Parts: sequence; C-alpha cells; structure tokens
Amino acid sequence: MRVFTGSLYTETNTFSPLPCGLAAFRDRGYYPAGTHPGEMLFYAGPLWAARQRARERGWTLCEGMVASAQPAGIVTRQAYETLRDELLADLKAAMPLDMVVLALHGAMVADGYDDCEGDVLTRVRQIVGPQVVVGAELDPHCHLSACMLEQADLLICFKEYPHTDVAERALELVDLCAATVAGQVRPVGSMVDCEMIVTVHTTRAPARGFVDRMSALEQQPGVLSVSLAHGFAWGDTPDMGTKLLVYTDALAGPSPQHARQQGEQLASRLADELIALREQMAVHGPGMDEALDQALALGRGPVVLADSADNPGGGAAGDSTHLLQRLLARGISPASVGPLWDPMAVRFAFEAGVGAQLPLRVGGKTGPLSGEPVDALWTVRALVPDMKMSSLSGAAIALGDCACVETAGTCVVLTTVRNQALGTDLFTQLGVRLEDQRIVVVKSSQHFHAAFAPVATQVIYVSAPGSVPFDLAQLPYRKARRPKWPLPAG
Repeated sequence: MRVFTGSLYTETNTFSPLPCGLAAFRDRGYYPAGTHPGEMLFYAGPLWAARQRARERGWTLCEGMVASAQPAGIVTRQAYETLRDELLADLKAAMPLDMVVLALHGAMVADGYDDCEGDVLTRVRQIVGPQVVVGAELDPHCHLSACMLEQADLLICFKEYPHTDVAERALELVDLCAATVAGQVRPVGSMVDCEMIVTVHTTRAPARGFVDRMSALEQQPGVLSVSLAHGFAWGDTPDMGTKLLVYTDALAGPSPQHARQQGEQLASRLADELIALREQMAVHGPGMDEALDQALALGRGPVVLADSADNPGGGAAGDSTHLLQRLLARGISPASVGPLWDPMAVRFAFEAGVGAQLPLRVGGKTGPLSGEPVDALWTVRALVPDMKMSSLSGAAIALGDCACVETAGTCVVLTTVRNQALGTDLFTQLGVRLEDQRIVVVKSSQHFHAAFAPVATQVIYVSAPGSVPFDLAQLPYRKARRPKWPLPAG
C-alpha cells in the first residue's frame, strides 16, 4: 500500500496583533519532504504513526512537507499559499496512492481563507480522486466545517486537553484509514452543531466523565470514532463553535442509511448531554487581585496561576505584564513568572552576564493588551543559550536563548522564542526551585496542567487582560454565527 503523509498546522487567533508569516513557520517547525526528524512532533502525529505501521506492514510511505507555526494572528496569504502549494506538490509527486493521512490543526485562518483546512482537503481530494482514502488528525480547538467533513473520509480530534493523546489518536486515524482501504469498514460521518462555544478541561469533572463516555461508546458495534470539537473561540470564522462528530460503519448494519441514522442519533444525544453540562464546564476565573488573595490564603505554595489571556498557545504575544505588575505592587514573594517573550531584554541580560545588576525594561512591548513595561533594577540570576523545554509529545520545544532575571524577590524567565509554559523545566533549568515559590505564574491556558499540577498546592485560572480572554463578549466578532452561547445575537 502507498501512503502519503504531511502537515500544515497552526491555530489562528484572529484578534491577535501578531502576523503569522513564513518566518513563524521556520521558527517553530518547517521540514521539507523527507527531512522530518525521527521523534514524534506534536504537529505531525499521523506521520509518526504511519512510520510505525509502515515498518510493521511493509507499506511504501511517502513523507511530504511538515510545517507548523506557533499560534498567532492571521496567516499571511503568501505564507499559506506557499506552504499549501508545497504540500500539494509533494502529494502529486507521490501519486499513485492508496491513502493520505495529514496533521491539520483545524483552526488556521489566512488572508482570504476562513477555512484553510477545508481548502487543503478540497485540493487534496481533487488531486487523488474519490477512491483514495483521505484522513486527518485535528486539534479539538478546531472550526469543524461541512467542507472538511465532505472532503475527508475520516477526521479524528485529540480527546484530551491538555493534548496528551496525540500519538494514540494518530494511530487510531492511520488504522481506521487502513481498514477503510482494505474494505473492512466504510466510515459514515455525522456532525451536530451544539450552537455554543465552551472550554473543556478534561482534567476535571464533568468533562472528564464525558470524554470517558465518548471513548466507551467507540466500543459499541458499528461505532468507529467519536470526537468532540471544542471549537476555538478566539477565531472569528463562520464555522467557530463546539460540535460533535461521530463516524459509524456502513458495513456493520443492514444499510448505509442505518449507519447514518445511528451516527446522527448518537451525535445528537451527546450534543444534548454536553449542552446540559456547559455551565459546569465554563471557566470563570477570578480577577488578578482576587486570585492572588486566594493563593495567599492557602498559606503555602507553590500556587500556580494560569495567565490564560496571555497564552502564546492561543495566539497571544506572551509578553503581558499585568500579573507581574500586581505581584510587584503588592510585594508578594518569592514568586516566578514565565515564559515571558522579550528578546531585547534577553540580549541585554546575556551582554551583562550572570550576577550583573542592570536596569531593564521587561515585557509590555507588543501592544496595548500587553500592559506597561516593568522598569526596574534586575539581577541576572541565570542564562541558558538555546534552551529547550519538555512537551506533551515528548519532543523538546525550543525557547531560544533564555534568561532568568529577578527583582524584589520575583523571578521572570525571559525567552527569545515565543511559546507557552509546558514543562516545569522551563523554570528548573534556570535554577528556579518551584517548591520554594509562593506563586508561579504560567503563560498557558491548560497545557501546563500535565506537568505543573502534580507539584502545585493549587491551580487557579486567572481572568486578566489579554488576547485570549475568558470574557468573550469583549471580542469584536464579525463573522461568527450568533447567537452562540454564551454570546448573544450579534
């Protein structure tokens, strides 16, 4: 069997001030055809999974381009069309094929393209024709569109948030696509729009139980896959929102129509259950001072505060100073903040050297939502060139040159490469002992949880200013279909 795999992957915050061009893809991960590294990367799960199965089953594997950018603002037309066309050229060169498996985020928006993944899948289908099986692994924070569903034979979302199951879902995708090629199954997709947008933290009830129930339903006769597309609230597109996707097997029952009815009924039932749980799933974080009061009242640390509104993983700049300003104003220490994206401050710290004291203007450089820079006398505590951080996929994540600077008992981890907090080694490599901290502020919405929750006294999700706010009503939507709970009619 001849199999093609590749990736074009980013999440677009249409309200972010950061343009996403070709340099953003080169900074995070750009691998021309045939140059992908041996380890699994978060944004190329199907390629890794296809490699495993190709070795076991003797497939001919054709590896196309892999490209991923850190979430940011709208992708430039030049970047999107250049990378899309490179991936499609790789696909054409690999023909003839039996199967195509892609890694696509599902929430990429480019200049002139509200549904990049729908566009990619449409062009893939035009190249390979109706007989080749086409599948894609998606991030659940996707804008699941009718176009994507129509052009692909299978779409499978990660189930976990944090996304700790990339490998498992990639293997599931590859195996189901291979079974489809072999004629063992015939997937029929059914999608239901929940007419809402909700945050689904699978680390806590009731989302944990709902996701476990989804997995259990996949063991029922005729049910191939159940995915929950959480949606991405900070992407203003017509397809934004929470949806249920069920694939049933047309070969398992008396007729394809029976399979479709089974899928539609199951998707509708799950959607109704999810809608009933939405109030419990919604994240309503305390404001900055209330969160700090709650943390101090616990009497011991480290208390981890999630600065979700400045999460680079959601397209924010990662350089906001709002929580840092409150820590300093209130004299709360020892405390740590990171990662804060500030290449200029890092350069100055490296020039000065470890142990130096120097006046630095830290953070607050990207725009109004980043707050005011912190001007203070800072001590350079540690420097690590070309530092990497552990991640959910196991592959190390580049943070560039990093500096730990301290003022008034508060340490800030400064980076030259924008990224969210994933592993605790973000701090420990720079000598910050988390167990000694009263407060640890992480620039992340939820992916930090897998590594930080085990060492935290408590985790508090903070409502602060930024590009990824909890309060969606403050965002100027123009394209999203409304009403869509909790958003009123536009």
